[in-house]
Amino acid sequence: MQIGEVATRTELSLRTIRHYEESGLVVPSARSRGGFRLYTEADVDRLMVIRRMKPLGFTLEEMRELLEAIDHLDHGGEATPEERDALLERVRAYERAASEQVLKLRTQLSRAEEFAGTLRARLERTGPSGG
Repeated sequence: MQIGEVATRTELSLRTIRHYEESGLVVPSARSRGGFRLYTEADVDRLMVIRRMKPLGFTLEEMRELLEAIDHLDHGGEATPEERDALLERVRAYERAASEQVLKLRTQLSRAEEFAGTLRARLERTGPSGG
């Protein structure tokens, strides 16, 4: 599929997808005769991993490291048991970091909802404006 369809499916801008390509995180699987980027489902899956990591505060380098670990696990049939264990531990570390960040975000959301509720209650007590 071309970049426009990928952008629609991932809800990422064309500029963002190109930035991730320039960063080496997601490289289109092919190019058309006209030079258009062509992406596969696997490329879309990689972009979705990145899209999910970004709001959790992961850096581009951390994204790259996790994607490399996933790639090796998925396609590294020649990995020794020790290498595989190390890769799995790396993925586990990212899962723990993501879970910790989710808890922090839940706390922030709860505080924001509490604040909005306080303001709403204040407005209800005050009554309509201009009166």
